[in-house]
Amino acid sequence: MKKIIYFITTLIVVGLISCKSNRKSEEVTVINQDTATIRYAKGFKISDHGNYRLVDIKDPSGESDLQYRYALLNRGTDRTGIPSGYEIIEIPVRGVICMTTLQLSNFIKLDAIDKVVGVTSTRFLFNKQMNEQLRNAKTRKIGIEGEFDSELVMALDPDIILVSPFKRGGYDAIKNLGIPLVSFLGYKESSPLGQVEWIKFTAMLLGIEEKANIQFKEIEQKYNDLKALAESAEQKPTILSGELHSGNWYVVGGKSYLAQLFRDAGASYFMQNDNESGGFYLDFETVYSQGANADYWRMVNSHNGPFGYEALKQSDARYADFKAFKNKRLIYCNLKEKPFYENTPVEPEIVLADLIKIFHPSLLPEHTPVYYELLK
Repeated sequence: MKKIIYFITTLIVVGLISCKSNRKSEEVTVINQDTATIRYAKGFKISDHGNYRLVDIKDPSGESDLQYRYALLNRGTDRTGIPSGYEIIEIPVRGVICMTTLQLSNFIKLDAIDKVVGVTSTRFLFNKQMNEQLRNAKTRKIGIEGEFDSELVMALDPDIILVSPFKRGGYDAIKNLGIPLVSFLGYKESSPLGQVEWIKFTAMLLGIEEKANIQFKEIEQKYNDLKALAESAEQKPTILSGELHSGNWYVVGGKSYLAQLFRDAGASYFMQNDNESGGFYLDFETVYSQGANADYWRMVNSHNGPFGYEALKQSDARYADFKAFKNKRLIYCNLKEKPFYENTPVEPEIVLADLIKIFHPSLLPEHTPVYYELLK
């Protein structure tokens, strides 16, 4: 497991961290039960009923009123008492199909990749074990949304299929196969700790709750310590994110996961006053008017070959007019070189350390960047 190495040189800063780590900078909902304590995730709640657990799932962003209810029943036990309206899932599950890399990241984190029998895409897949399972046909590609191979899905015989119900594409080809489609909405959480807390739900499906609770506690502690450290920074730089694609610039709102991550790293997102939690497209002129003077510019892409400021300028000469371009403060991650999508959803503390190292280098002098680096 990757280690974040950092130290604090004065007792004053130590005291500052101790005090600030207890501040409530975001709403926290605590649901106490035997199986899990949900502190940050807004998309699911759990109640324990002996041989089964009831899980209520909803849209964390509040954009949809749809709800999904599952009864996680210990395999082979009595179903008596389970309320109507809850789809019964026998646990631990023995085989799962993952529709997104975020879902897969949970199984990677929990060392449960052997339970994944099907995936939709292998683009940007780095994990050695999963690639080996694909080579040996222990895991199969089932196609893309709207064009799933129903016969292959049936042959894989999964206990469940994890789906993202609000994403584009269709599940018509598989929804009548008799295999439970379990909604996984971690991607709609607006906080990094809320997103990673979905490993507790994944762990309950697998019957390894204790492992997930231990992992999450460690992530939470590191993340909150780093967040408190960033709060001690005197300067709060502004940051732009994204780039043009087919004439449009994709941005996320000021209530989004990414905006929260920037705030926790001691920076201000250029769209911080926007109340959207999801993403949307803007034209170049709108982005330029709001982000041209941002101190930093965050970009994630899959550029072929060496990527630098000259290559960026060649893709669109207007990029050179941005302050962050002129000052060479582009924060960059190349998806062809780093396992960004399969790891960062469950490693927010490492991503946070990368950003703090860039925004406030004196606070983490010994941290070696893992995902994000300043483009030279």
